[in-house]
Amino acid sequence: MPFTTTELQSIASADEVLIETRAADGRTHRTVIWIMVDEGAVYVRSVRGDAGRWYQRAIADPTVKIVFGPLELDALARPAPDEQSIQRASDALRRKYPAGASVDAMLQPAVLHTTLRLESKG
Repeated sequence: MPFTTTELQSIASADEVLIETRAADGRTHRTVIWIMVDEGAVYVRSVRGDAGRWYQRAIADPTVKIVFGPLELDALARPAPDEQSIQRASDALRRKYPAGASVDAMLQPAVLHTTLRLESKG
C-alpha cells in the first residue's frame, strides 16, 4: 500500500527519522537514519552495510515503524537491491542531503545492496 501524499511530503521534508525495528526476543529498538523519497517511493539504506543492526532486524522482521515529529508510520521494509531502485535511492539521497563524507559513505558500493523500500502498512 502506498503512503498518502501528506505522509510522503512529511517524510520528504524530514532530515532524519527513527526507524523502529523488532529483535528476535520481541524488544523494539529505534535508530536514527536518513530517508529518501523518489516519485512516491520511500527508500532507506544502511550506512554500515550488512553490519547495521537496524538493517539486520528489518531483514529478519520487515514490520517497522518510522517515527519523526508527532508522526509514527507503520511500514514494511522490502529489499530493493535491483539497479533501478539503488539508482533512484542514490539520486534522491544526493538531492536531499548536502554533499560530503556522510553522503559519500551512503554511496559506497559495499552498502548499495542494503537499499530498502518502505511500504505503508496503514
